[in-house]
Amino acid sequence: MDQPQPSETELLRLLKTWWHHTAFRPQQEEIIRSVLSGTDTLALLPTGGGKSLCFQVPAMAKPGLCLVVSPLIALMKDQTDSLRKKNITAFALHSGLNRKEVVNILQTASRSNCKFLYVSPERLETSLFTDYLSSLDVSMIAIDEAHCVSQWGYDFRPPYLRIAALRETLPGIPLLALTASATPAVMDDIIEKLGMKKPAVFRQPFTRPNLSYSFFAVENKGPKMAEILGKVPGSAIVYCKTRKATRDISEWLVRQGISSAAYHAGLTQEERMTRQDDWLKDRIRVIVSTNAFGMGIDKAGVRTVIHADAPDSIENYYQESGRAGRDGEKAYAVLLAAPTDGARLEGMPERRFPPLEQIRPVYQHLMNFLQLPAGAGEGLYFDFDLTRFVNQFELEMQAVTTTLSVLEQENLLSYQQQVFLPAKLQFTTDKENLYEFEKERPVWQPLIHALLRTYEGVFEQPVAIREKQLAYITRATPQQVMQGLERLQSLGIVEYTPPKDSPQLYFFRNRPEAEVLYIDPVRYRERKEQYAIRIRAMLRYLQLSEECRSRYLANYFGDKTAGDCGICDNCLRRSRSQDMPAGRRRKA
Repeated sequence: MDQPQPSETELLRLLKTWWHHTAFRPQQEEIIRSVLSGTDTLALLPTGGGKSLCFQVPAMAKPGLCLVVSPLIALMKDQTDSLRKKNITAFALHSGLNRKEVVNILQTASRSNCKFLYVSPERLETSLFTDYLSSLDVSMIAIDEAHCVSQWGYDFRPPYLRIAALRETLPGIPLLALTASATPAVMDDIIEKLGMKKPAVFRQPFTRPNLSYSFFAVENKGPKMAEILGKVPGSAIVYCKTRKATRDISEWLVRQGISSAAYHAGLTQEERMTRQDDWLKDRIRVIVSTNAFGMGIDKAGVRTVIHADAPDSIENYYQESGRAGRDGEKAYAVLLAAPTDGARLEGMPERRFPPLEQIRPVYQHLMNFLQLPAGAGEGLYFDFDLTRFVNQFELEMQAVTTTLSVLEQENLLSYQQQVFLPAKLQFTTDKENLYEFEKERPVWQPLIHALLRTYEGVFEQPVAIREKQLAYITRATPQQVMQGLERLQSLGIVEYTPPKDSPQLYFFRNRPEAEVLYIDPVRYRERKEQYAIRIRAMLRYLQLSEECRSRYLANYFGDKTAGDCGICDNCLRRSRSQDMPAGRRRKA
């Protein structure tokens, strides 16, 4: 029997109680009501459009648990931490957890008032998850980054295809698919691959009336950046292709008197968090980053986003540039390109999809580096230092990143550059033996008491701990705390897993011998052609001389009703030309 829909007042009360907002953003309430009515729903909301509230509010409005499929560990962590701060029970299951940790989370979620369970797509197909699924009171399914389900999309993830099987196990449960950018073909593919039945489709306009797009062909990009940042005050992001470029540009900007910091996946978790916090709180003005930065970051007052290199797809460019001007005030998205950038883009399909025989040797080196024998690996997580691997085997970085991408598309492994797995600890002795241990070795009492007083359930299951917090309580350094915990482990008192913030390789299945590694040539060729199509669309954007840039972007995503924005470089140039006296126009 269908439950009555909450009134507008009730939904606004939920919004204010839990999120302290007094009104919904455009289309949020309509999407929420669609989900609450039990209708499968596809929502395309731009970056910063408030996608998470579209499943969080209906989940809080109805009994049961919302199952959220998300591909990014960092984003899962951010959202579960945010929900817990509101005293909303939320857990995350991702590939970085061991079996015991997964069992504990699933048992707790099935026995408690858990409202949100975030699941990485690779977890969906494990027997452990499917065994517990029936015991979870799932009332709705939310699919974040839903474009990952489409092989025609720019970020296809094979594990997303398992969601259809999940729906067979949970018949009648409404599904909400969310993405910030999808072409009409990708939208159709999402609906088909997720088995959505007569879905309600919501699309916000892809135009951003307050965002001015412009393009400059320049040889020396540094001075142009400084000129732009000099003209436009306020917070800014600069996107670069390489880690080295983030460091070089950031240091150059600092020398020009512009406060700046580099950000990329090669930094430690602490360094990333410090620099991100400095930027969010305006202690530094500019963050210079690879595309590792931005997902889940919601800073409203970004005035400028500069791309120092042309992205390889309109989708990436639209998402990244869309981080400017979320507050509705005038903002600028600037793309800089050197004369050689066009040729670089044109050659990318061949570099990104090399002949298949070039993949196998790199794969063999990778397995040797990991010391992973054939027939093993399923469910295992490996620390992976990309630079050390490249140097050790004297390989080209492009060849390695290409191979990792191919192996991910073939559903063999996943390369995750931004991973933070907190330290975990569980007491492995009983309370009586622990008491005797403390009596015999009182030097350990401060650390043991800090653990017992700070972390609940530390005897029953591995609990996430923070060495910094323990250091503050015990008046020690974090390094001394880590050494102490390692010593307690060697003495059989605790089981301690230090934090991980290094890039990780996760294996979906056991790895085959290099000689029998199979890559479907038809799918490989199709992906290459789709990639080439996206490259050509990006090249066309660089070549626009008359057409409105905002309208071009909207048309790419299927919005054929968009008009000229009037504020991009092409619109402004055309307007100035029309305002100029006829004689001067002829001379110009």
